[in-house]
Amino acid sequence: MALAAAAALSIGGPAFAAARPQLAVVELFTSQGCSSCPPANDNIRTLSTRADVLALSFGVTYWDQLGWKDTFASPAYTARQWAYARALRHDNVFTPQVVVNGRTDTVGARLGEIEALLRGPALAGPRIEAGADSVRLSAGTAPRGGGADVWLVRYEPGVIEVPVRRGENSGRTLPHAHVVRSLTRLGAWTGGPVSLRLPPGGDGLASAVLVQSAGTGPILAAAAL
Repeated sequence: MALAAAAALSIGGPAFAAARPQLAVVELFTSQGCSSCPPANDNIRTLSTRADVLALSFGVTYWDQLGWKDTFASPAYTARQWAYARALRHDNVFTPQVVVNGRTDTVGARLGEIEALLRGPALAGPRIEAGADSVRLSAGTAPRGGGADVWLVRYEPGVIEVPVRRGENSGRTLPHAHVVRSLTRLGAWTGGPVSLRLPPGGDGLASAVLVQSAGTGPILAAAAL
């Protein structure tokens, strides 16, 4: 898991494509060991087909001790969920949890509630443009007291079927859509235009950029690369 900031590039450097469309972000925190999670996985699979939504599936680790180790889970994703719990003033974490645009959450099995949250205000952060090995963010108004983190997400572009052999879902084969494989902090956005280098790798994976208020706060902008 790469979390170090990448080096910034000069603004006048490489050529960039047109600004990418802004996407709403739906993050599912799930576990293959959780019997309540399969309906939420199905909802993420449904949402992953929408052109206006970036649906992401994060495997968490705290179910691993109950008979089945999640094949996609990472302590970094569990830490991200805990950061959301603090920001949203929850006493604990739970699965399946969906966080929409880093601002609000619901139970991942409740597709109607997720869709209602998606009808809220659209993201209005900086424009995101993509070059061959870098991304550029336009100028705008950054959050006070820390600005925003710029994250690179690399995820499986389709659906992975996982046979589960133990635990609460023993004997079931569970579909997982848009499984996150890495989450890398590229740098910071403080309101001025900035270009940030993309790390190499990610062959066969889809990529997206999130601009998120520091401290795992509201997501200001998101785009697929």
